[in-house]
Amino acid sequence: MSTTTDGANEDAAGRSAPHGSVRGTAGWLEAGRDVRRAHRTAVTRQAASVLLGYPGQDFFESLPLVARAVAELPWGTVRAALHGFCEHAATTPEPELCEHHADVFGQRSLCLTRYGGTSPRDRVLSEVTRVYAEAGWAAPADEPPDHLRAVLEFAARTDARAGEALLLRLRPGLDLLGEALHDHGTPYARVVDAVRATLPERPDGERPARRFAVLHPSAPGPPAGAASPDGTRVPPPRSGTDTSARTDTGASGRLGDEP
Repeated sequence: MSTTTDGANEDAAGRSAPHGSVRGTAGWLEAGRDVRRAHRTAVTRQAASVLLGYPGQDFFESLPLVARAVAELPWGTVRAALHGFCEHAATTPEPELCEHHADVFGQRSLCLTRYGGTSPRDRVLSEVTRVYAEAGWAAPADEPPDHLRAVLEFAARTDARAGEALLLRLRPGLDLLGEALHDHGTPYARVVDAVRATLPERPDGERPARRFAVLHPSAPGPPAGAASPDGTRVPPPRSGTDTSARTDTGASGRLGDEP
């Protein structure tokens, strides 16, 4: 490759390459990286949305698919966190897993506006609902609009940019939830860690608050069939559950393929 007098690149056969071809290639490679990064983020958020759900029939039917999608993520902290929880869910007896979920989220809400903040909760909920409506997405009827699982599903499957903006808007609650889960020592903390890792880094010196300002700090876990503080219904666990092959990677389909 040589350079002609007018600055254009010239190959060994004397053919002139257009100006900016190197920049064009770099831009194409960067675009490819952006696409792969967006896919990884969507898979992470969709997987977390499933894994944070109550461990009932739908959860266990989805678990093999989630485990397969997580196994295709690049090695790193996000994959390790989600893989570790998939293994935990696959090997823990279902009644124990159900009881643990009710205990953890009966006292630590997945509704992110319940963790305090400077804006009235009703106003924030209205903003979130408006974002969903503008994107043509109907939030699950059994979950409030600020429920972390709903926000994650919206971001993963409907509008990545608007979904990330919502996660950033609700980030104080997300951070406080993550800290509360770590304080409790639950494996669910790692799932929330994976979600937090999909967001841009905080500005230098900015640290999340340590205050856990949930509005119902001492509420007991809800009994089977009762409504939890999240607004979701807690079904009774199935009896005689076999934990084998819960994460069989031979499950058909791929996480997030359908719109």
